[in-house]
Parts: sequence; C-alpha cells; structure tokens
Amino acid sequence: MLGFNYKKAVQILNYFAKNEGGQINKMKALKLIWLADRLHIRKYGRPIVNDVYFAMRFGPVPSNTKDLIEASEFLSDEELSYRNNFIELIDQQQRFYKSINNIDANVFSKSDCECIKNVALQFAKKEPFQLSDISHHYPEWTKFESMLMKGESSRFQMEYEDFFGNPINSNDSIFEEEESLLDLAKEIYLENKYIAQAL
Repeated sequence: MLGFNYKKAVQILNYFAKNEGGQINKMKALKLIWLADRLHIRKYGRPIVNDVYFAMRFGPVPSNTKDLIEASEFLSDEELSYRNNFIELIDQQQRFYKSINNIDANVFSKSDCECIKNVALQFAKKEPFQLSDISHHYPEWTKFESMLMKGESSRFQMEYEDFFGNPINSNDSIFEEEESLLDLAKEIYLENKYIAQAL
C-alpha cells in the first residue's frame, strides 16, 4: 500500500472548500475527509488519501492533511509548494481556509470521486460540531473515548481495520454494506497492508 498521497489530500481539501462556496472551516473539512476515507475503504478496500488518523477529543483527525491546511513546518518543500497553489489559510486562528485554484480531479480515481461526492451530499450541510458528534458514534473513535475523557493523552493513533466496524445508534445509511462485500473489502485492505509491510 502506498503512503500518504499529499496531492489527493490537497485536492480533496480544495473540493470541500469549493463545495462550501470557496472557504470552509478546518475541522469540518477534516471530518468530511475522514468520512470519505471511511466510505472508500469499506467499499473498495483502501482509503483515499492514506493518512495517519488520530482519535482526538472532537473526533478523528487525518494528521498529515491537517499539516497541509496549516502549512506546517513538517511539510516538505514539494508538499508546501503544491499546497500553496490550491489552498490558503484565511484567519490567524487557523480555523478556516479557502480555495485559490481550480480542482485538479486527475489525481483521483473514479471510485475516489464517487465517495467524495456521496459524502458531500450526505454530510456537507452539517456544522463542524455536528460532524464531531457524529464521529463519536463510530468504533474507530469510541475505542479511545474513555482514555480521551480521562485525559490519559490528547490523541491516540487509529487503525484502519476499525473503519470496517459499524457505528452505535447511527442513521448514516451511507455506510451500510452487505456483510460479504464488507468482508471482501477488509480482506483486500489487509492483504495490501501485509504486502506493503513485507516490502
């Protein structure tokens, strides 16, 4: 499995900003990306951007994508240059960013586009803290809930295997898959993971 795809991450950030009228709240965008990755891995056996996710107080956070929004010092020159062509922060508190260029959809596969658009249709009208509340029903976050609430750490690294679990008390039908298809997607994901680890 390939590593983090910064071009896909920048373009999905660009897409969600455009979809919001040109600018978007950072937390909202990060939650929408988590939802898109969650949908794609359950349908096709791989995430879209292949980020490293952390469970934090307000839900899942794709850490490298967050660095891209914030133009973090951890970015390579190549990543920063690419990012600067498409998005920029618009407030000093780093709460909002805006699109400054057209979306380069060539970085996405057909299935990427399908899942991104489906997530936008179902979730993009929700407010950032509504999306945070939604994320608290999903197993990849709830497994760390008690430790987060106790303050044992501010973040815990999440596992993509947990994205295949079903939420508690959720009406998000977008994630409903036939069990056999979900098992197949998980098998594909695990096989690719083991191959990548062996290389």
